[in-house]
Amino acid sequence: MGEIDADPLPAVPFRLAAVRRLRALAGAALDTVYPPACVGCGVLLGSKASLCPHCWSKLALIERPYCEVLGTPFSHDLGPGILSADAIANPPPFDRLRSAALYDDLARILVQSLKYRDRTDLAPMMGGWMLRAGDGSVQAADVILPVPLHRFRLIWRKFNQASELARAIGRLSGKPVLVEALRRTKRTRRQVGLGQRAREENVRGAFTVTPAGREALFGRRVVLVDDVYTTGATVAAATRALKRAGVSDVTVLTFARALAGPI
Repeated sequence: MGEIDADPLPAVPFRLAAVRRLRALAGAALDTVYPPACVGCGVLLGSKASLCPHCWSKLALIERPYCEVLGTPFSHDLGPGILSADAIANPPPFDRLRSAALYDDLARILVQSLKYRDRTDLAPMMGGWMLRAGDGSVQAADVILPVPLHRFRLIWRKFNQASELARAIGRLSGKPVLVEALRRTKRTRRQVGLGQRAREENVRGAFTVTPAGREALFGRRVVLVDDVYTTGATVAAATRALKRAGVSDVTVLTFARALAGPI
C-alpha cells in the first residue's frame, strides 16, 4: 500500500495562538513593571481593572426601590410602578433611565479614569454593572447606541468613553452596537459648569440620525449609553433625534447618576 499524505495542519489557528501567547507574555511583563492596582485607592491587586474589597463596599450602587421612569432611588418602598414627582411634572422624552451607581467620589474616579486617563480596560467592569442596572432593558432592546462625540472632540479625546461602555455591554449581552447610526453634528460647548437651561440650549439640535441609521433603527427598541447622567439635557436631545427617526422605545443607561440622595 502506498503512503497516505496527512493533510497539512492549518496555519491560521497556530498563528492566532502565537499572537495570543505573545499578548499574554506582554501583559505579564507589563504587570511586573506596573502591578495591577485598585482604581479607587491604589492598593496592589491580583487582577486588572478591579476594586479592592474596601472600595467595592463603598461603591454606591443604585438598587430598587426607584422611580420606574427616571430611576431615582426612593428612601423606602412605595409599591410597584411608582413615579417620582419630577417624572410626573416633567416627563422626559426617553422611556426610562437606569444608572449603575451614584456619582460620588469613587464613581467619579472610575469615570474620569476611563474618560481622561485612557483607562479603557475599565469599560468591561463598568459595563457589567450597567448591564445589571439595566434590569432587563438591555435584553429587551434590539440595539445599543452610544451618545456620540463631535468629530473634532473625538480627535482630541482619541476615543469616546460612551462607545467603550456600549461595546462592553454589547459583548456581555450579545446585542448589536451601532456606533455610527447617531451623530453629533453640532459642535457644542462642554456641559460642565452650565445650568439646566444653558445645557438644554447648548445641545438643542446637536444630534442627527444618519440615513443608514434611520433604516436600521426604525421601529426598534434602543438602549442609549452614556457615562454620567446629570441634568439629562444631552440624552434628551439625543432621544428626540432618535424618536424623530422612528425609534419606538429608548432606555437611557449610564454608569453614574448625579443625585443629592434618595427621595
